[in-house]
Amino acid sequence: MRPLRLDLAGFTAFRDATTVDFTDADFFALVGPTGAGKSSVLDAICFALYGTVPRWGGARGLANALAPSAAEARVRLVFESAGARYVATRVVRRDSRGTVKTGNAGLQLMPPGFDVTKLDTGLSPDDLGEVIAGTPAEMDEAVLEAVGLPYEQFTSCVLLPQGQFADFLHAKPATRQQILVNLLGLGVYEEVQKLATARAGKAEAALAAVDRVLGGLTGIDDEALAAVSARVDQLRDLAAGVDAAVPELLRARTAAGAAEQALATLDAELAELTRVRPPADLATVAEAVAAARAEAAEATAAVAVAEEREEKLRGELAAAGDPAALRLRLQAHTERDRVAVEAATLAETVTEADDAHRAAVTAVTAARAAAERADQELEAARAAYQEAQTADRAAALRAHLHAGAPCPVCTQPVTEVPALPAGSAVPAAEAAGKSARAAADAANRQVTDRDRAARELERTLDAARARHEQLTARLADLDGALADSPGPETLRRELDGIAGLRRDLETAGGAVRAARETARRARAGVEAAEERLRGAWRAFDTVRDAVARFGPPAADRDDVTAAWTGLCDWAAGAADERRAGRAAAVGAVDAAHADAEAVLARIGALFTAAGLDAPAGDHDPVRLAAVAVERAEAEHRRLEERREQARELTEQRAGHERESQVARTLAGHLRANNFERWLLAEALDLLVDGASRILRDLTGGQYDLGHDKGEFFVVDHHDAGLRRNVRTLSGGETFQASLALALALSEQLAGMSTTTASLESIVLDEGFGTLDAATLDTVAATLENLAARGDRMVGVVTHVPALAERIPVRFEVRKDARGAHVERVGR
Repeated sequence: MRPLRLDLAGFTAFRDATTVDFTDADFFALVGPTGAGKSSVLDAICFALYGTVPRWGGARGLANALAPSAAEARVRLVFESAGARYVATRVVRRDSRGTVKTGNAGLQLMPPGFDVTKLDTGLSPDDLGEVIAGTPAEMDEAVLEAVGLPYEQFTSCVLLPQGQFADFLHAKPATRQQILVNLLGLGVYEEVQKLATARAGKAEAALAAVDRVLGGLTGIDDEALAAVSARVDQLRDLAAGVDAAVPELLRARTAAGAAEQALATLDAELAELTRVRPPADLATVAEAVAAARAEAAEATAAVAVAEEREEKLRGELAAAGDPAALRLRLQAHTERDRVAVEAATLAETVTEADDAHRAAVTAVTAARAAAERADQELEAARAAYQEAQTADRAAALRAHLHAGAPCPVCTQPVTEVPALPAGSAVPAAEAAGKSARAAADAANRQVTDRDRAARELERTLDAARARHEQLTARLADLDGALADSPGPETLRRELDGIAGLRRDLETAGGAVRAARETARRARAGVEAAEERLRGAWRAFDTVRDAVARFGPPAADRDDVTAAWTGLCDWAAGAADERRAGRAAAVGAVDAAHADAEAVLARIGALFTAAGLDAPAGDHDPVRLAAVAVERAEAEHRRLEERREQARELTEQRAGHERESQVARTLAGHLRANNFERWLLAEALDLLVDGASRILRDLTGGQYDLGHDKGEFFVVDHHDAGLRRNVRTLSGGETFQASLALALALSEQLAGMSTTTASLESIVLDEGFGTLDAATLDTVAATLENLAARGDRMVGVVTHVPALAERIPVRFEVRKDARGAHVERVGR
């Protein structure tokens, strides 16, 4: 796996959107002060792939992915593995309850030749290539398939974080062995062993199935085949004999059928002739027709009499006059009497109203005179009141006058002051004024009331006079219209006579309708009687037509009784003739059936001789023989097919047996893992040889690295070749040994890998500051040589200037109040 580009926003120290382009950075360093966020860049790479970071302590540390005060963190990594380019994306969000979850995760296979710089042009996710994984659960398997290493091995061989640099050095042999198995793709041999075991099981199952089928294929030897062939020949001879006998059977059956048909025809003719008999009511049909016709004639005559009576009454009613005109004239008499009474009554009302109106006009005149007097008295009271007020004001001024002083009104000197009056005249004048006002108001109201009453009486008088004039005019009109009237009593007698004629006419009409209904029923009776007669003739024709082919005699169409008698006599004679010849027809049928039974017995003997049941009932012997032959031939074919199946199964059994033996042998060889252990031993030898060479360079020839039964040890040449466990090394020595192993993993084993787990990059995040200047120079030279080969990306995280200055590409990580930022320096 080789990273090409990293985009992150809101992740750990990187609050703002940040891009790190590793495209042409074969040898780079992440530099910057402690706490600036250098390790966070490596954390982002690891998180994009596996969804966690070593120093977070597992999935529970997911909240560490969010930058301070950020609600969302986004990481996108473009990387190359085994020649293919991928883009891994993860998004972490904090919901409203404060829970931090992975909101989105995906892995896409980018199109060949995709330009990574196009990611800055705002491409949609659909433009980035085929989606391999779309959920966090799918990401685990997809990343393992693409990178070739699980999370624990990735952080031990590719991305070596702080504090875990020596994990591979101190790992247990089984863990270290599993890492090498993944790197070298040795798991394929385990898969081969599993496939071989499965194939052997499948072959053995097929072998057992073939044996079961072969065990069921019994009775297929040559003797059974000969018996089946003989049975086919026997049944073919049966079919030939039946074919020869069937025409004779058909002829016998045809003769029997003809005899039966002749007997059936004779019996049918007898049945038809015996059915010739007259209807049961034939004797009463003619009598019923005559009686019905007489009744109909009598009913028709009664209708004529009733209609004549009705027509006479209609004439009398027409001559009696128009009852409507008589009723109108009688109504005019009634109206004239009513109008005369109303006119007389209204004349009295007019007189009374006229008297009342004159009295009301007189009352209005008197009320107006009283009102005028009240108004005059009111004016006098008002003048007295004003004079009293003037006298009071003068008295009030007088109280302030002094003899010889000027008068305030006339400005003349007062010679003598008059005596003050005993009391004021204003209250008496005011009371008199109020009394006069009340009297005037009452008089005016009385004028208004009497005037209203007078006008109302005048309107009533005018209306009564107008109505009286209308009634007088209407009375004159009625008197003129009734000048020639015979009088109301005469008119009533004429109307009563017309009503009587109408009642008589209605009675006569009812009699006409009753007579007509009687006539209709009589005609219906005639029709019914005639229909019975026609039915007797139709029955005669039907019966005669049924026996017409036998030649009945001609019929008299005028007398139905005579016609039926002649036909019945003829039918009785014809039936007697046929009864005489029936015995011969029965004998012919019996003889024909005997011939057919004889032929059928010979055919049954053929079936019995062949070991089959004789045909029963109407079963076709030819078809039965053909079916027997077909079954025998089918049995012969099935036997041949089973013999061929047994031969093919025998060949298949041999093949399954060979395949089972080969697969079991291969699985047995691989089950012991000898080959895999040998390959692992060789790989570990190469790894230790390469790491030992690097370690000698790093330690100035002091240490060599070795292994024994999967455990690492060092040989201390400064201590007489003492062999020491790697766990006894100091911190600096452990770093040197771990670095030697890490570099050897990248340099030696990468070339041996045959899977996608190729070590195309190595990134070291460990304290180079613990090295002295000479060792640091050796480490730098070693890293430079590894990077110079061009097939590996080498990255270090350091704050040691001497090491950083020797690395061509540096990514400087700085931190301010907004967060961390990355800037590329160098070529």
